[in-house]
Amino acid sequence: MRILVMGLPGSGKTTLATVLAEKLNAAYFNADEVRKMFNDWDFTEEGRRRQADRMYRLSVQAETEYTVSDFVCPTAETLERFEPDFLVFMDTIAAGRFEDTNKMFEPPARSDWTVSEWGDVQTQADEIIAKALKPRLAFDWKKPTGLMIGRFQPFHDGHLKLFETILEKEGQVLICVRDTHNTDEKNPFDFWQVYERIVEVLDDKYSGRFNIIQVPNITGVYYGRDVGYKVEQLHLGADVESISATDIRKSMGL
Repeated sequence: MRILVMGLPGSGKTTLATVLAEKLNAAYFNADEVRKMFNDWDFTEEGRRRQADRMYRLSVQAETEYTVSDFVCPTAETLERFEPDFLVFMDTIAAGRFEDTNKMFEPPARSDWTVSEWGDVQTQADEIIAKALKPRLAFDWKKPTGLMIGRFQPFHDGHLKLFETILEKEGQVLICVRDTHNTDEKNPFDFWQVYERIVEVLDDKYSGRFNIIQVPNITGVYYGRDVGYKVEQLHLGADVESISATDIRKSMGL
């Protein structure tokens, strides 16, 4: 798992990242040390893209179960180039000491964990591991798993009932969110809005028993000969099946 601790210079990235790496026995990559290794102190947009690519390559080449990378990652493009599995955002300061970085810095659209104020770093690291990392890792990619595909615009009680039915049958559920955002008026929510709603509904009770990924706008599921899984319609009863996402969107003014 590639863990990224990002934020403005002076936000506390290195302090937290160092402790996280120690607790997880992770390979640790600090941006300043990596720049020193490559003798590259170019902080233009191109230089920052190059740095994101370097941090990515180092993290994927490491042989440890976890890697912790600590760098500003100032733009949506650099964040996309690094592709973290788990993102910690240090949202502790409004501006850093370098004006050029302040001007280009784009807070992430979402994070797996946000630190909004300084505190005891040991406690903060323990909370991240216990409340966010470990539940994520409880999902076992080798175990029998039910597949649930939908737009979830929004995720509602009917979806919850379907999820619980699949979970009872299979033991864990992979929720695939179709990328339909803004294709028409029926799809106002982007992936992260859908993601956060699903986590809000499921996480307290079912943490570690589901995972959520974004998939293309899948409109058909096909298979040839017997391939070791089944495609099955689950009947949830008239009350549940009558729940309408369209009506819910209308009640939300969408």
